[in-house]
Amino acid sequence: MSSLEIGAVPRAEGRSFWDRDFLLAFVGYFFLFMAVSLFFLLPVFLKQFGPRQSRIGMIMGIHSVVAIAIRPLFGRMIDVRGGRRIAILGLLLLIFTTPFFHFVSDAGWLPFLLRALTGLGWGISMTATIAMCSDLAPVEKMALSMGVIGIAGLVANALGPLLAEEIIARFGYGWLFNASSIFLAAALLCLLATREIVKPCADDGKGSALRVLGAVPWVLIAVISAMPVFHGAVRGAMIYFIAVFGNSIGIARVGPFFLLLSLAAILTRFGMGDISDRCGRKKVILPAALIIAGNLFLIAQVRSLPMLLVTGFIGGLGQGLIFPALSTYIIDFLGRENKGLAISLYLSLFDVGMGIGSPFFGWMSDLAGYRWMYRIAGLFLLASTAVFMLKAPATEGRNIQGGA
Repeated sequence: MSSLEIGAVPRAEGRSFWDRDFLLAFVGYFFLFMAVSLFFLLPVFLKQFGPRQSRIGMIMGIHSVVAIAIRPLFGRMIDVRGGRRIAILGLLLLIFTTPFFHFVSDAGWLPFLLRALTGLGWGISMTATIAMCSDLAPVEKMALSMGVIGIAGLVANALGPLLAEEIIARFGYGWLFNASSIFLAAALLCLLATREIVKPCADDGKGSALRVLGAVPWVLIAVISAMPVFHGAVRGAMIYFIAVFGNSIGIARVGPFFLLLSLAAILTRFGMGDISDRCGRKKVILPAALIIAGNLFLIAQVRSLPMLLVTGFIGGLGQGLIFPALSTYIIDFLGRENKGLAISLYLSLFDVGMGIGSPFFGWMSDLAGYRWMYRIAGLFLLASTAVFMLKAPATEGRNIQGGA
């Protein structure tokens, strides 16, 4: 263990889950997510300049592309230097960049550059803040901490666009950017108020992720990596096409579907967020994946709003179970000392799945219709889960002593 730094605290083993530092980091993550979720309405701002839809898509999409690319690069740095410092670095980049949206007067190079920079800051700060929050939770509550952290994102995703609409209607687009800056400043204050977590000394590569991966067959790495990719892909199929599917069967408003999806995921993470800590990761991943796959087959049978709402709630249950179990499985597999890298890899793989799954399943819906698209998505998830359960090793007890 390295010598204590000024203001640092020992690692979180044996400490209360809901202590001051975890709450501050959790609230900071919520403010960070709120700042970014306000920009879900940026296409409305860009639309006034008359660009092509493809141009708006490029401006919005570069944010995610940069975030996906940068996360693994900073993952190892998070493990070495600690999540707090890297999260603050990402936040400072976002705070510096956001005010420049006031100078956007077209859909040209400036918004494209600014979205790339915010993607960089988001990719760094999001990954580092998640790692920081999990560092501040007790070591035996890893999955619970991952699930609870995700709740902040779920709530922000629901509230952010609603707040953005209200801000634009009352005060105009300028205050949308101001509000984002205010949330970022609040996030920074929260993280500055938390205490540093001491990281172990470098171990000369004995516990490095490269050493772990070097000892594992590439086929097994592919099997484990495929699970978050397929999870992201089928999630994209479920949520991105539900509105147009609903309209095709005469359901005009699908907002309640998303509300129940988020509500069920939140309730599951509060009520059963630590179930994989107690029962094992694979023992939770399997039923969670079966719930999601079964729900996709159920969506394919939807013909009324009440039935659609049922699928929203069931889908939320599955999502609430699989995220903390699967993300923590990858942390356990790579070792707790490589947690930052593991989190960054999981998030990037999930986002890659969302990115490639959406056009693929859109193509499937063009060929076979929405109902068969959802059935095929369910079959893909079942197949990837079967391979994962057969080939992926259990991780119970692996590197638990490595710290939170």
